[in-house]
Formats: sequence, structure tokens, C-alpha cells
Amino acid sequence: MRAVVFDRYGLPEVLRLAEVPRPVPKENEVLIKVRATTVNRTDIGIRQGEPFFSRFISGFPRPRWKILGTEVAGEVEAAGPAVTEFTTGDEVFGVNAWRFGAHAEFVCMREGAALAHKPAGMSFEEAAAVCDGAILALGCLRPAGLRKGKTILIYGASGSIGTAGVQLAKYFGADVTAVCNTKNMDTVRALGADQVIDYTQEDFTTNGQIYDAIFDAVGKHSFGRSKGSLNPGGMYLATDQMQNLALALWTSRIGNKKVVFPIPPRYTKKDVLFLKQLIEAGKYRAVIDRCYPLEQVIDATRYVETEQKTGNVVLTVNSGRTESEAT
Repeated sequence: MRAVVFDRYGLPEVLRLAEVPRPVPKENEVLIKVRATTVNRTDIGIRQGEPFFSRFISGFPRPRWKILGTEVAGEVEAAGPAVTEFTTGDEVFGVNAWRFGAHAEFVCMREGAALAHKPAGMSFEEAAAVCDGAILALGCLRPAGLRKGKTILIYGASGSIGTAGVQLAKYFGADVTAVCNTKNMDTVRALGADQVIDYTQEDFTTNGQIYDAIFDAVGKHSFGRSKGSLNPGGMYLATDQMQNLALALWTSRIGNKKVVFPIPPRYTKKDVLFLKQLIEAGKYRAVIDRCYPLEQVIDATRYVETEQKTGNVVLTVNSGRTESEAT
């Protein structure tokens, strides 16, 4: 099969398209013919080997995973003998967190992993763009106890995690203020944001507004800068920056404003099924900025690294390929 592989850390140019052996499903696994996947910030971080200490997890001195890609949408090609939920031909979607392998024509996933039948009427491209950002957003938002009457500000509301966060916070009933750049204001309004702040024109920390929760969906803000914009008992919900781990421990004991940093993130089948339910009820949609064929993975990666994408960047796989060509 064809796959995007890399064998050293570095710039996007370390990625290359190669022929590799097709994986064989274990007893409790399904083999998925990949129709679409994404390039997300986890892929970027693993390929760069940054921050450096992360290489003790991702591999030192060379990467442990040779094929990136966590999000997947496709068709079940084969199933191991212990699999009962999926059969050949089923259309599925999910996230293969910390196993990767989706930047390829085929990938194996465990039946009990974060995998479910694809939502009815959803394209493979849309389905591939659902899970990673939304599950990361869920992990941050749940501790905030959002409901009607609660207020939340989402910083970086136009990215993969941010667009998910806006929709999920509205589903939970909160009043949502979204912070993004000028070009994405209409997009986040369409997702349900009650108020939108253009960060190129206004600094939310100086406008006098306060919130029950502040969700930094892009890891570019800080608790120190945001603290004055939180109500007593408020929460700063972090997605990045390891200093937030220390702050989460410290603020759990001191003060009445807390840092929440869900490390490590948990990807579960329960959450994939929850998102499927929201999608089929018309309460959630994937936001896609651009689609690239697998062959243009370097271009897709460069675009993600501009940090200007809106929602998700999708790679299409096995598009128009015959079975013999994809073998």
C-alpha cells in the first residue's frame, strides 16, 4: 500500500510517499480502507519532535512512529475473528490516538478503540475531521460544568479545537464569547457564538468583561493574562504549555480561580458515539478549511504550520483507486 512515512525529525520535507506492507488485523482489530484523514497539530508536533523532551515518548533519537495520522474515516476491509461490532463494508470513523498510521491507504484499529459507524449522510472528508478537535474540547469543557447561565470565552475559536468548543459549549447551554481573527468572525457566529471578539482589534483582557470559564483552544494565552477576566471560582481551561500542569496542581490548593489541564487526553468510543449522536441530530458539524490528496501531504502540512487554518485540513486517500492499485 501507499503511505506517507518519515524516519527522522524535521521540516515537512522529511515526509515522503512510499510503498509499505499492508497491515494485518489482529484478532480484535479491523482493517480500514482509509478514505480520508487529517493533518493536525499532534502530527506536526510528532514530526518536529518538539518540545524536545517529547522525544522520550515519540522516540529517541529517531521517531517511534513511521506513519502519522490519527483521525480516520473509511470502510472496513477485513475484521479479526474476535470482532463482533463491525463487518466488511461498514463505513466507520474515529481517532487512532497514540497509534497513528492513518496517513496511508489502510490502517488497523481495535474494535474497542475510539471507532464507530460513520454518521448517516456525512461524507468521509467531514467524518475524518470530527474526532480529534472535538474530543480534546470535550476533555477541557466538561470540568467547567457548563450549563444555561454560565459564560465562557473561547480563545482561538476558529481552529479545530476552537470550532468544536464553540458548538459543544452552546450544546451544553452556555453563553459563548468567541475570540478569533477578522476573516473568521462570520464562521464562528454561524457555529453559534453569542459574541465575537476580533483579537486584531480588541484585547479581551482589558474590556472589563468577566467569565465563568476561559478556554484557550490554541495554547497561545496564559492563566496570568486571563486571571483578571475570570469570575471568582472561574476556570482557565488549557490545551497546551506544560507550565499549565504545574499551575493546575498549584491552583487546586491555592486561590479561587483554577487552571484545568487534562493530561493525558483521553479518546474513548463513548465520546465518538456522543459526537455521532450530535451530528445526526444536527447539533454539530465538522469545519473543513482545505482538502488535499495524500500525495500533497507536504503542502497540507505547510499550510497547517501557518497556524491560519479554519477548522481542519483533510487528506483524501484511495480516491478513485481500484482495489488492485491500492494493494
